[in-house]
Amino acid sequence: MATNIAANMAQRQFGEVPVGASNQDKERISESDMLACCWMGKNKLEMKRVPQPEITDDEDVLVRITASTVCGSDLHLFHGEIMQLKTDEILGHECAGIVEKVGSSVTAVKPGDRVVAAFNVACGKCQFCLKQQFTACDCTNNSSVMEKLYGHRTGGVMGYSHFLGGFSGTQAEYCRVLYGNTNLLKIPSGLSDEKALYLSDIIPTSYHAVWDAGVMEGEVVGVWGLGPIGLSVVQWLRNVFKASRIIVVDNVPQRLQLAKERWGAEVINFDEHTDVAARVNELVPSGLDRSIDCAGFRYAKSLVHKIERAVGLETDTSENINEMVRSTKKFGTIALIADYAAYTNHLLIGGIMEKGLRLIGCGQAPIQRHWNECLRHVVEDRFDPTVILTHRFRLEDTVEVYKLFDLKQSGIIKVFLETRFSAPTAPGTPALVSPKDVE
Repeated sequence: MATNIAANMAQRQFGEVPVGASNQDKERISESDMLACCWMGKNKLEMKRVPQPEITDDEDVLVRITASTVCGSDLHLFHGEIMQLKTDEILGHECAGIVEKVGSSVTAVKPGDRVVAAFNVACGKCQFCLKQQFTACDCTNNSSVMEKLYGHRTGGVMGYSHFLGGFSGTQAEYCRVLYGNTNLLKIPSGLSDEKALYLSDIIPTSYHAVWDAGVMEGEVVGVWGLGPIGLSVVQWLRNVFKASRIIVVDNVPQRLQLAKERWGAEVINFDEHTDVAARVNELVPSGLDRSIDCAGFRYAKSLVHKIERAVGLETDTSENINEMVRSTKKFGTIALIADYAAYTNHLLIGGIMEKGLRLIGCGQAPIQRHWNECLRHVVEDRFDPTVILTHRFRLEDTVEVYKLFDLKQSGIIKVFLETRFSAPTAPGTPALVSPKDVE
């Protein structure tokens, strides 16, 4: 929390970077209220009645939310590990819904359309958006702290702190989507919310990880971390990119079993094989062609990294990256789609250089670039996001869902949050339950 306080003080000192996008602090609000999940402090969330957002800028779209979810990356916010969080920020960055109102410059959608919202906020007009690098948008994130830390600002993200623009999120009954001509995808008739929802993030993000890693048919690929992104990466590798072998690393038995039984992955439980790289090199003596990190900075294994993170000597652990350095073949590729925030210690940089490894930061995925391709694979049943949909809860239960998700209890992988506007449960997907029923 000290880092968060310092970051907010620094932002006040530096001043906001001028951008054209109005964030939660500046958006117009309605006289009507809505239910939303709000950040109230480290490990503290509340479901609150807050004012509904209103059309503020000409390209805004107001969406009546019919489906939302909790993402693994939201846990970083829950634990106060992302800078520039402020009390009462509305969380969440994935949703599907129905267009309620549109601004005067919106032409891509109209009231009544079913849509998916991109997790990121892109203007569609800057030099990066024109190159389809939407998450690098120059015109949406006003964080001077990020600019000082990274040298440049990335684009904004919905419901993900003022470090990423301070936009109100989607774990709510309504949301305001900025630049609706760029950041909304129409849902085809006949496609359920249970399948469409995840086009807001995990489907195209996992596709982008494999695409950006440069995976070719017949290659041997390792995947670290079997959360929703990691399992989706495995599905893309098997069904579309046609990897010859997939080696997966995690310690949650249900997730390892799913990857093995559904997509033929070879599994490594790091609780059983503590030297992961040695085990990978037993299975693949020449090394992996590509390694993809879907785990992230929070999951320190060794006592050294746990202590260093606890006392602030590093923010991110390098352990997964070091395992990948030792496991990847010479002149192979390591791709990071997992969240990393700032600094790490003990990075095996010599191995990266001497082995000629390509270390790729995939970035926050520019999902609009991949939307049509991913939608086609979903519609044609080559990719099924509902395979990892394990639970359905009410929006009112979101705070408890965070806690379940954090503890990885009861086989929870990906959830569907229904609102009072949701359609009936789609056949073949989980029935509505209470968090008390799964604890």
